[in-house]
Amino acid sequence: MKRQLDDLQLGSMELFCLAAELGSFTAAATAAGVTPAAVSRSVSRLEARLGVRLFQRTTRHILLTDGGRLYFAQCRQALNLLVEAEREVTGQQVAPVGCLRISCSTAYGHYRLLPMLPAFRARFPGVQIEIHLCNRNIDFAGEGFDLAIRARPPTDSSLIARKLEDAMLVVVATPDYLARVGTPTTLEALRQHSCIQFELPSSGKRISWQFQQDGNDVDVITEGDYFVSEEVLGVATLARSGAGLCQTYRFVVAEDLRQGTLVEVLQPFAGRSRPFSLLYPHGRHTPQRVRVFIDYMIAELGSVKASLHESGFR
Repeated sequence: MKRQLDDLQLGSMELFCLAAELGSFTAAATAAGVTPAAVSRSVSRLEARLGVRLFQRTTRHILLTDGGRLYFAQCRQALNLLVEAEREVTGQQVAPVGCLRISCSTAYGHYRLLPMLPAFRARFPGVQIEIHLCNRNIDFAGEGFDLAIRARPPTDSSLIARKLEDAMLVVVATPDYLARVGTPTTLEALRQHSCIQFELPSSGKRISWQFQQDGNDVDVITEGDYFVSEEVLGVATLARSGAGLCQTYRFVVAEDLRQGTLVEVLQPFAGRSRPFSLLYPHGRHTPQRVRVFIDYMIAELGSVKASLHESGFR
């Protein structure tokens, strides 16, 4: 088989990644124990080979171009795999190491993922964690993510989905709002209420509210004067301010319900949920840092669900 890369090219890739991570040829040179000129030559060598400019250079800063960001994500992943392969083969890797890049939807990130990370890092201190909180679809290969957490099953057959939990939906409002407007007891009564809307940023469509009635799933289009897009947590913030009713995940308002600052309504029609899953690419080597994180999340969320079940709190 013809060689695609020689030692010089691999070294150039390492120096390029260092420069991209540290934002400076000088800082990369210091970290690698070489001169800034050597880093600059390595980057120029890669640019000549690829026919693509990787950095925009000024007298004070370097910034990755669009092509540079794509190449950096792929190079970092490839170099991490090479390092991990050597450690596994030689038996040196007794604990997972490296940077774990996770994309997570905002609600799940704030109320589930982020609070769990310090305990994970205490158990696996060799793993650094980079979190990207967003509600859009991501490109695993192009953006260099190891994992994503989303509320809907993937449509991409190249992704593996590991279910984390079914997140229950609830409808809530403040006691003051309910005292002013009244407490709805039927789904039809929602027409008389200010129902805070969330619009999907991709389509501008409002998300229907989801209920169970007589054993059947029922979706209801509600009306209201407040419209939130992009950040789904905004509907709960508005509800806490007395703007009206909102439907959100129970874990988002669990503390509010315990303290009584929000009240759950329409409980006879509750029971709907959305599944949150860990997503990662199929058909490639899964690094140890990814495997231990998957196992950790599934075990921890299993403990949370068991605790809620024992307490009778759905």
